[in-house]
Amino acid sequence: MRIQTGFQIEYDCPAPVPMLLMLSVHPSRRSDLETADWLRTEPPLEVRQYLDRDGNICSRLVAPAGRLQLSADFIIRDTGLIDEYAPDAVQHAVQDLPDEVMLFLLGSRYCETDRLSELAWSLFAETRSGWERVQAITDYVHRHIVFNYANARPDKTAYDAWVEATGVCRDYAHLAIALCRCMNIPARYCTGYMGDIGVPVVGVMDFSAWFEVYLGGRWYTFDARNNMPRMARVLIAHGRDAVDVPIANTFGVAHLTKFEVVSVEAPNLP
Repeated sequence: MRIQTGFQIEYDCPAPVPMLLMLSVHPSRRSDLETADWLRTEPPLEVRQYLDRDGNICSRLVAPAGRLQLSADFIIRDTGLIDEYAPDAVQHAVQDLPDEVMLFLLGSRYCETDRLSELAWSLFAETRSGWERVQAITDYVHRHIVFNYANARPDKTAYDAWVEATGVCRDYAHLAIALCRCMNIPARYCTGYMGDIGVPVVGVMDFSAWFEVYLGGRWYTFDARNNMPRMARVLIAHGRDAVDVPIANTFGVAHLTKFEVVSVEAPNLP
């Protein structure tokens, strides 16, 4: 499968402002790029990139006063397979987890394990550990939260999402991650592209959030918002929660004036 992917984002900046962006395809998927995913800027600007602690590609620039357009347009190859199903994947004892995975058991800015631990154990203590427990958590979050863009806000945490029972894909992911961590299952937040390929069109395209859990010695994908295996995910970044992987951090005033994301199946080459 070939996927036509990209974005157009515009800001109006009253004064020059430094920006930190996560808009590049994750290194784990770069070998699948058929065309370059270069970040284009209008006006042309110097863009410097580096890898963060989690191996995500970060771009730095200084936006001038006035209008700034950020864009990319590229083709990426994909297997066309849906998310892997591994019902026998086991949950590791905490003492057996690799050192680099331990971070994803801890509470974080948007995933307050201390406030949700009692709830998690009351709901999931009797479920079978491993895949079955993660699926039970995913099912619960999917049922509990009602999707509504109008109820999104940047400071909403997993606990807030549980109390308010409404939100967007990042809120589903945060609540599921927090509940998994409460049950001693390492979980991390993922952001990227996921178009409506293979399913009915569900709305305006946006960047998507899902989560991964560490079971059986590797990471597996789960998606509490959709709660069904999906295809054509294109990872941009992963981290503890959304604070680690924002599409844009602006260190000053920058008004978002345009935001368009595209991820659709491209024709096969002759």
